[in-house]
Amino acid sequence: MNIGDTLTLTIHDIAFGGEGVARVNEFVVFVPFVIVGEVVEAEVTEVKKSFARAKPLRVVTPAPARVQPECRYFMACGGCQYQHMDYAAQLRMKHKQIADLFERIGKISPDKIAPVVPCPQPYGYRNRIMIRSQWNKPEQKLNIGFIRADGGLVEDIMECKIAEPALNDQITHVRKNPPPKGGIKVVLRVQPEGWTVPPDSFFQNNFFLLPKLVETVGAALQSAGAKYLVDAFCGVGFFGIELAARVESFVGLEFDRMAIKAARQNAATRGVTNGEFVAGAVEDLLPGLLIRFTPGATSVLLDPPRKGCWPQTLELLRQTKPAQIIYVSCHPATMARDLNLLCADGVFELACVTPLDMFPQTQHVECVADLRCVRS
Repeated sequence: MNIGDTLTLTIHDIAFGGEGVARVNEFVVFVPFVIVGEVVEAEVTEVKKSFARAKPLRVVTPAPARVQPECRYFMACGGCQYQHMDYAAQLRMKHKQIADLFERIGKISPDKIAPVVPCPQPYGYRNRIMIRSQWNKPEQKLNIGFIRADGGLVEDIMECKIAEPALNDQITHVRKNPPPKGGIKVVLRVQPEGWTVPPDSFFQNNFFLLPKLVETVGAALQSAGAKYLVDAFCGVGFFGIELAARVESFVGLEFDRMAIKAARQNAATRGVTNGEFVAGAVEDLLPGLLIRFTPGATSVLLDPPRKGCWPQTLELLRQTKPAQIIYVSCHPATMARDLNLLCADGVFELACVTPLDMFPQTQHVECVADLRCVRS
């Protein structure tokens, strides 16, 4: 097999990340923008020792789930992977991907994975995007848009179909008032109503599915019956404030001091008085809090960055044994790794994982895991 070869391939699976999996004499070939069961013609673009990659040229036999993408930049822009697939099929595929991933990395049984909660608005949902500028030397113009699917160049775009309409208005404004040069990133955001969020602080990027995310986390918290909540990686205080009525008291922990200041403002705005917010590293602050609260009456909410939790934080939780850990993550691979460590030797038991499709049309998915301490 050589770069430039044209192959006729049957797609057997979709790997996490969006690439279809085909085989030529047991040699794996990855192809993007395809669906399981399809036969496609593809051109080989990369050959490694154990696999190759190819770009699709023509769909010979389309799957019943194939639809016309809504975005004119799909397959060029790297933001979306699944616009060619109807939404119900996306949900089924994401469930299988998560179940396979958790079984392989976390040794977690597939029957622990609930069906994916759908987004009520599969397009026009993102409230935050980051566009980039890059000088296009051949055309002597500034490209403004997103990183291309096939590399590090920027695809010039006029609109984004998964962004909220207000963000598309902002894209138009940026294009009319472009950055002075290439290499500049511009963050566009729709501020959440009634919340103070500093420019660089995190907030969930899908307002439409946010109530269901809170409901999922709240139901897990309530079922454990904990009196106290430690909201680690709390950001601007969203979960702690939304769940405050379900516990006697809570503490939010966050390294970002601007976010902590905003969290205190957000709590005051909502009249939430049974919690506090502390600035600092989670691994430094958590030990004192787990001594202060009764572990058997405490739930710990983890919503870490994509890289997951520090090993020392996970080991601390294994040693102190809070009654419940609720783990929220948009990166299933690091989440599965961390759950495997928490559940090792039967210290915690996974009750369930609920995936929520906070990112329709893309490879990403949010998951909520409910772990319970196993008391001897």
